[in-house]
Amino acid sequence: MVKNLIYVLTLKKIPQLYWSSSYEFNLKPKKITIFYLVLGLILFGIGEALLVTANIGVSPWFVLHQGLAFKTEYSIGITTFIVSVVVLLLWFPLKQKPGIGTILNAILISVVLDLSLLILPYPTDFFYQLIQVIIGILIIGIGSGFYLAANLGPGPRDGLMTGLNKRTNQSLALIRTFLELSAVGIGFYLGGIVGIGTLIYAIGIGFSVSTGLFIVGKIYKYDFSK
Repeated sequence: MVKNLIYVLTLKKIPQLYWSSSYEFNLKPKKITIFYLVLGLILFGIGEALLVTANIGVSPWFVLHQGLAFKTEYSIGITTFIVSVVVLLLWFPLKQKPGIGTILNAILISVVLDLSLLILPYPTDFFYQLIQVIIGILIIGIGSGFYLAANLGPGPRDGLMTGLNKRTNQSLALIRTFLELSAVGIGFYLGGIVGIGTLIYAIGIGFSVSTGLFIVGKIYKYDFSK
């Protein structure tokens, strides 16, 4: 148990599994690779929807978009686009490569999110709202494990995480937590609204993503000691 926890906290490498693509910019991946990519993105979208419907705090990056919108008087949609472009530009010095997964990330998660909002519960009791946030974060972690292990290109913010991981050799959990806390900190400074769900997400998502990668690797017997 302790050994597994140490692996999760110190994980610095995305597992390369038998169904993983050998490189990100693969225009003809195996069907099983696409399957796990799509599965991961669907889970990611459901997890995001659970956070929204819990209604006790938006994601850290949304706080940043919101704060930027307050300062610039642009719409949330425009500030979201601006931040996404800036994040993608940061990929170049980090030598992070896009792929099919990068495109599907933007499309599929949005579709799943919209559909999930129609059927998921909207709890009003704080305890159930809290539980829903935690479940959402765990599902996002598992989804991230599948779609990142597919190695067909991460989404903009995940690409920033993996790019920094390759450049700094720091653990994925540490880097993701740093990015999320930075986003919420800047967003709050600019006037974005922070809830308890936001803080739980910012602190817990790095550990959850690293756990998701560890679980996916264990399912397919990846040797984390190598």
